[in-house]
Amino acid sequence: MGQVTQYGFEEELKIYLRADPGARLPIGVDGWRARAQEVLAPGPWGYLEGSAGAEDTAAENRRALERWRIRPRFGRNVEDRDLSVTLCGQTWSSPLLIAPLGVQSILHPEAERATARAAARLGIPFVLSTVSSVSMEEVAREMGDSPRWFQLYPSRSREVMESLVSRAEAAGYSLLVVTMDTTMLGWRVRDLQNAYLPFLEGAGIANYVTDPAFRRMLKPPPEEDLAASVQTFLSVYVNPAFNWEDLAGIRRMTRLPMVVKGLTHPDDVRRARDAGADAVAVSNHGGRQVDGALGALDALAEISVQPVGVPLLMDSGIRTGADVFKALALGAQAVLVGRPYAYGLAVGGSDGVERVMRHLRAEFDLQMALAGYRTVPEIGRDAVTWRGPGG
Repeated sequence: MGQVTQYGFEEELKIYLRADPGARLPIGVDGWRARAQEVLAPGPWGYLEGSAGAEDTAAENRRALERWRIRPRFGRNVEDRDLSVTLCGQTWSSPLLIAPLGVQSILHPEAERATARAAARLGIPFVLSTVSSVSMEEVAREMGDSPRWFQLYPSRSREVMESLVSRAEAAGYSLLVVTMDTTMLGWRVRDLQNAYLPFLEGAGIANYVTDPAFRRMLKPPPEEDLAASVQTFLSVYVNPAFNWEDLAGIRRMTRLPMVVKGLTHPDDVRRARDAGADAVAVSNHGGRQVDGALGALDALAEISVQPVGVPLLMDSGIRTGADVFKALALGAQAVLVGRPYAYGLAVGGSDGVERVMRHLRAEFDLQMALAGYRTVPEIGRDAVTWRGPGG
């Protein structure tokens, strides 16, 4: 085994003994969500919490997680536990990753700097969004030698993509995440109702206005005409023509391991593998793109039993340690956490992010032990059972 952990017991004890100075802050994700709604204006709250259309896909993510049930096993020695996982040649202390979530300045003034510091303190990989409010180099300085990945949205400009990837390599990002499901923005009713798109205010474009390839596309620099830079950004940010050959082209841009994110169909996973993906993140973007789509956990359950030939990660709908356990049981090697840490950021900045992720790690540790497992690789499909309608 790797490092033996007692995350759950240690965290519980700190809270019960009030040794944690923030013990009266929320514990469960619902509490963080409620507090975040209180502190955020309607525009930022809608942008964070909203999803596409009638928001049925976001609801289906939760329904899928609820349909799969854990089957605990007893009489096993689970005193010494090891939460570590290895993916693409990299090893971390737990299967939790901090998902890419853009425009964090609308949630907290310190934006991605705060999240980066929390991730560094915990040793949890932070996946930085292309559309961050802070440049990738600034985030790297906050994190030092701590693990970080860079997420890339396919752009209409190959030159800009090449430049972004090159900068990520130079700044010490150890893995590239290419998001396939956002080649245009979904129909997000809350944002449309609020007429709120933070990019129009210049938020979330830090990696572009600091990029030499992007700046060559501008006439006046962003320091002189930010509005013009925003319009140029909007013209290249997404790419509805993006295809598998283009993905293979991104693969040729870097030697970094590449994860392709946003797939829910096994054939697409195989296409990603053939284009050079080292792993795939099964995801529906938290329901923000296609309304009425399959829940991410159900997609994972279908994909993981087929010969897709690449390791799998999963996101969309993860809220609790039980959710993490179910995703691992159904074939994920790691799980990306999104909205929960964003609630923590909105409420408590870097300390809020750390608290949410620390509690989630502790809860998962206890879930794993109480279900009868000492290590992540031991958690297999027989640890869960499906209970659909009428089941």
